[in-house]
Parts: sequence; structure tokens; C-alpha cells
Amino acid sequence: MTSVPQDEKSYSRYNQYGENPMAPVGPIGLIQLAGSVDFTEKVNYYLNARRSEYSQEAFVTKHPGFLRNDYRIEVDNPRFSSGEGKAVVKNTVRGHDLFIISDVMNPSIEYKMYGSMNRMSPDDHYQDLKRVILACSGKARRINVIMPFLYESRQHKRTSRESLDCAFALEELYNLGVANIITFDAHDERVANAIPLSGFESLPPTYQIIKEMYRQIPDLSFSKGKFMVVSPDEGGISRAMYFASILGVPLGTFYKRRDYTTIVNGRNPIVAHEFLGDSVEGMDILIVDDMISSGDSMLDIAKAMKERGARKVYCAVTFGLFTEGIEHFNKAYEEGVFDKVFATNCIYRRPELLEAPWYADCNMAKFVALLIDAINHDASLSNLINPTEKIKKLLKEKGDM
Repeated sequence: MTSVPQDEKSYSRYNQYGENPMAPVGPIGLIQLAGSVDFTEKVNYYLNARRSEYSQEAFVTKHPGFLRNDYRIEVDNPRFSSGEGKAVVKNTVRGHDLFIISDVMNPSIEYKMYGSMNRMSPDDHYQDLKRVILACSGKARRINVIMPFLYESRQHKRTSRESLDCAFALEELYNLGVANIITFDAHDERVANAIPLSGFESLPPTYQIIKEMYRQIPDLSFSKGKFMVVSPDEGGISRAMYFASILGVPLGTFYKRRDYTTIVNGRNPIVAHEFLGDSVEGMDILIVDDMISSGDSMLDIAKAMKERGARKVYCAVTFGLFTEGIEHFNKAYEEGVFDKVFATNCIYRRPELLEAPWYADCNMAKFVALLIDAINHDASLSNLINPTEKIKKLLKEKGDM
């Protein structure tokens, strides 16, 4: 355990990270970009609650700005009528430890361009992020970016003569002076190799998903030998393997047979899903993936599980994009194809999705607040990044271990 200087012992106590909250890098400044206002508001609430738990008057007096009701710093990203934009920071950021929260997958934000309304794409959100970084550079003590859905993360490797968008974006942020980049469940964590000298963390929401499953499913049990975790493809096997290992349940996987002679919507269409694993007769199934995009593959796999005799089918993803709407999910739910979809609140969710009886939101705002607090102290993130101990404790409380 880290030794504590005598003059700091009276100001703070050891916290859950196993580290002493020593002097912060600087006052925290939360910058919410247009697509992340609601999520940042929740993070601000939990951050204030967290610091109120352990901060003492002497410590707060010694570090001005350490405990505040509102850590948010107002910024504006106005657009000219031509569609060009800029960033305006409306409060001081000098000496602050900035955390810029950017949801690049929020399609609900619009701006006027040549007299017509235009929805913001991931490219637009990313450009606004860079504009804010440029507006703060040279004034802030440190700049950190929290980007739950990593920009262009699905374009992470080169299979033909094509661009390497994600790697270049990370290099660009590093060159702009960003010290830490925090994301969740990156499509391929090896993309961090593009910026080996920068802080990059891809964090799993496993604990929050399992916790929400216990809340939403009254008869949930992993200890009766009637539960299986399934990966929808070979690329996500490591994610599903962690779920299965920590829960102590069997693992199955699908692999996708594709038609490589044609390209539809930028990808080779799936011919069939082939299952590898034990019998699922009478089992409850948890299909684990990083995202639901259109959702067609997820529903195909859920149908395949039901056809093989599965009792209930649950889906757990980090990001519920639902790019083609939710009508086909409503229909599948009514037909009994699946029972519940669990996804995090890290990104924008359509109002109709939040109201759907089959959808469950997994709150990540408290976890992000703990991350920000730890990073601000330059404390170890090991216990936060690795949720194994928390999951084991949860399973023991529920009698599943």
C-alpha cells in the first residue's frame, strides 16, 4: 500500500482504490459536448456525492475547487449557415483537469446548413471534440477525453486497400495534447497500439450488466446448471468467455458464414449462423456482444436458440444503437423470440427504446464518476478496471457462488 505523508493523513482517508486521495492534479472540469448532456449531468451528480463522502474541511480548504455542486464547464459549438463550426468555452479552464465527454453516436442533435436541418454524424461530433480541445489547449492543466463509443472503432484494421480511421483518430487526439482516453468495450483493444505513449483504457461494463440483470429478473440464478453464455461470433469470444468464467456457466459460440462474393451496405452478407456448443435444451441463454447495430444478427441468433429449445433468451450489449429502429425487436418480443435486452446508458437511446418493455438500461454514470475522481488524484485504476472482485461479491450476496 502506498505510504502516506504525515501532513496528508489528517486531510483524507484511504479510499476504495487502495490509494490515498492525495493532492488532485487540478480542479475537475467536466465539459459536456452536445450529444452527452444527460449523461454528464448524472456523472456530475455522482462525482459530487462521491467527494462528499470522504473529503474533510481541511482538505477542501487546502485544494480550492475540490468539492463543488457543479463541476461542469459550459461550452458552445455554434454553426455558421454554411455548416462550418467553432468552439467557445464560456468559463475559465485555466489550471483545470478537464474531462471532455463525447457521445459520437448521438444522431438526435441537429444544426441548420444552407437553410435545411442536418443531423450530426459521428464525424460532426468528432470535429466538435477537436474544436473544444483546441479552445482549451495551453490553458488547462490536463485534458482527458471520455468517449464511451470509440470513434470509428469498427474501422480498426486493414483487410484491403482501405483507411485506418480509428488508429489515425487516436494519433490525432494524442498530438492535440490529450493525456488520457477512456472508452468502453472497444471493438478491438489492440487499436491502442497506435498511441503507445498515451493513456488509453477500454473498460468492460460486465459488473453493471450483471447487477441490472439481478434487478430485472426476479428468478435469475447462475448456480442451477441451467444457464449458458453465448457469443454471437468468433470475434467476441473473449468477451463471452469472461462472462461464462466469472459466472461459472457453460459457453457456446456462433460463427458467421458470409457470402464473400458480394458486398451489401459495406459488408459481406451473412449466409448462416452456425452454433458450436452443448445442448441448450431448457437453458436460459445470455447472448453477449459489444453492440446492437441494426440488430438483425442478434435476432437471428435468438431465434436459433429458441429453435434449439432454449427456455429464455437475454441479450447484453454495451451499446444499443438500433440503427434500423426497434419495430422488428417489438415484433420479435411479442413472438417470444427473446425476453430482455440489457444495454448501457453511455450513449444516446431513443425515447421509444427507453419505453420498450423488453429494454433495460444499465447505469454507467456512477462508474465514470469514480474513474474521474481516481484519475484526478493519479490513483491506481486497477480495482476499477478489473470488476472480478465486485462481481464475485455480488454473486456471493445472491447465493450464486
